[in-house]
Amino acid sequence: MKRRPVESLQQVADFRVSPEGRLFSASNEEILAGWTTDIYFIKTREILKHLGLEKTPVVAEVFASRRGLMAGVPEVKNLLAGTGVEVWALPEGEWFEEKEVVLRISGPYDAFGIYETALLGILASSSAWATAARQCKEAAGPKRVICFGARHVHPAVAPVMERAAIVGGADGASCILGAKLAGREPAGTMPHAAVLIAGDTVEVALAYRRAMPPGTPVIVLVDTFKDEAEEALRVARALGEELAAVRLDTPGERGGVTPFLVREVRARLDQAGFQHVQIFVSGGLTPERIRVLSEAGADAFGVGSYISGAPPIDMTMDVKEVNGKPVAKRGRIPGLTPNPRLQRIL
Repeated sequence: MKRRPVESLQQVADFRVSPEGRLFSASNEEILAGWTTDIYFIKTREILKHLGLEKTPVVAEVFASRRGLMAGVPEVKNLLAGTGVEVWALPEGEWFEEKEVVLRISGPYDAFGIYETALLGILASSSAWATAARQCKEAAGPKRVICFGARHVHPAVAPVMERAAIVGGADGASCILGAKLAGREPAGTMPHAAVLIAGDTVEVALAYRRAMPPGTPVIVLVDTFKDEAEEALRVARALGEELAAVRLDTPGERGGVTPFLVREVRARLDQAGFQHVQIFVSGGLTPERIRVLSEAGADAFGVGSYISGAPPIDMTMDVKEVNGKPVAKRGRIPGLTPNPRLQRIL
């Protein structure tokens, strides 16, 4: 993709953008052009150019503020591709420790300095989402975890978040673009809206079976109108072997999905001969709740806000070499920080 990065404060002053008729998220072109950078990087560019130092060769390192799971590396690679710099990174899906160097960039400062804001944001958010997803997957063990977090974040970053969740270990994601970017097909069941509009859960369940492509697992919500156990049995009797799972998404106003509810639904399905029907739960899940509900008999989990709301893992970039000589700000050790786990990506 052709890029023309912003180079001067005059360009910033002349830049005009209207909020009318557009979404407020940055486009690929705007990010690559540097319009999402912090203004002081443009000022730095001007200062170094004034001093004739903008092409100074440097090596910069990025380190993490706390332990987490690495994600966002392909985006950083795409961000820096074509700039002429060399880049090493910790592979996606690997744990990093507090203060560990996760990325190293070597080249003229002017070639990549403008992208510091963007690449730190990419790594900070993606790694946080991946870490939260891994925590959920570890709690679930062999049972499936699907990311349902797209509705909790701006649509511009929803696919980034859900792709990161898959990097972290989620078995699937509901956001179409997020799943596709991760090389998967989107996963999901049905919304309450379908049941509310049709007026009957069994009617929707039968329509679901008829309308979906062959091979689509039939998973039906059973908490819309009636008692969950009662509705689960109605649906199971109507679909028989074709019912893959019932989904419990009881709202907080009714106490949410509890271990006791899961146990009752499991027991009533088993007693009626529907041992093959699994129980899929969603709604305010955390790793702790996943463990408890799994022990109660839940088979799969839809996790939203725990993943999407994960606090970013702060990332910091430091210039550690200038013209081949070790440097550092006060409080940091001059020179490169050894990390044999880094791999060349550019």
